[in-house]
Amino acid sequence: MSTTLYIKTTIEDIMNQLKPGENGYESRTRTNVIRLFYWNGAWGAATALMAFGPGFLWNRALGFTLLAVGLDVVVGVGMILANVKYLAELDDLQRKVQLDSMGITLGVGLIAGAPISVLDSYHMIPFHSDIAYLLILMSLTFAVSNLYGTRRYR
Repeated sequence: MSTTLYIKTTIEDIMNQLKPGENGYESRTRTNVIRLFYWNGAWGAATALMAFGPGFLWNRALGFTLLAVGLDVVVGVGMILANVKYLAELDDLQRKVQLDSMGITLGVGLIAGAPISVLDSYHMIPFHSDIAYLLILMSLTFAVSNLYGTRRYR
């Protein structure tokens, strides 16, 4: 007669054994990415409140508009600090990809923003240029350049 001891396990226990362990660097990076995601989302929400609140929520009341602007600035500073912390904890190659993407994005924003502003002020383009267009251009530029840099150094 065998004296084999059977231990009840669940699928979750088996799956956890199959996953490789996460080291401290990966854990910190994951935490920083999640923090950065939340700060970027909060800034997007605060910016939307600042942009649409006066027209749709509080009928252009100056006090509420100033509060929304203040909230947007405070959350924006938090987002900047989250970006700084994120960059500080990356390894050298990841930091290079991020900083290259940020540099390209800054350049595209400056190079595209100034001429569009001048063309709009002299009514030489068929639409009114808005900061939202520049933010969209910069977001797409950052995403594409970050993707390119990540794939380039694989």
